Amino acid sequence: MRLAVYPGSFDPITRGHVDVIDRARAVFDRLVVAVLVNTRKTPTIPVEERAQLIREAIAAELGPEATGSVEVVTYHGLTVDLAREQGATSIVRGLRALSDFESEQAIAHLNRQLAPEIDTVFFMTGLEHAYLSSSLVREIAAFGGDLSAMVPDVVARRLEGRRHE
Repeated sequence: MRLAVYPGSFDPITRGHVDVIDRARAVFDRLVVAVLVNTRKTPTIPVEERAQLIREAIAAELGPEATGSVEVVTYHGLTVDLAREQGATSIVRGLRALSDFESEQAIAHLNRQLAPEIDTVFFMTGLEHAYLSSSLVREIAAFGGDLSAMVPDVVARRLEGRRHE
């Protein structure tokens, strides 16, 4: 079985992330979307809620059959340790632009040094999503902007709800 881990903070998940998930699940038999608990950042959405939003977004955007091949977990620590625990042979990363590649390449080399048996596989985000980032989505959401083209509907509703809390 070809298994991969797709790590990230997903704060929040965007349509670009969903695009990468959809294409990665076509290549791998099983994909583990791994939501990072990053102690150096203060997330907008708590980690367990991010994981649940991802599950709901996958079901709504990709269909219920996608949930059979995609699992969502939370983790802290090294991605390669999680990949080993899951039995993964690959780490999936999405790239939007050349600037992403430079930092992702360094991480991929470090991961390869730590775990030579695990490769990093890069997916270019669809052109229609190349401008998206979670940080820009958070900023637009904070000012009440329209998120419908940027995030799955379930996420847009949640971010809208946060403004009213």
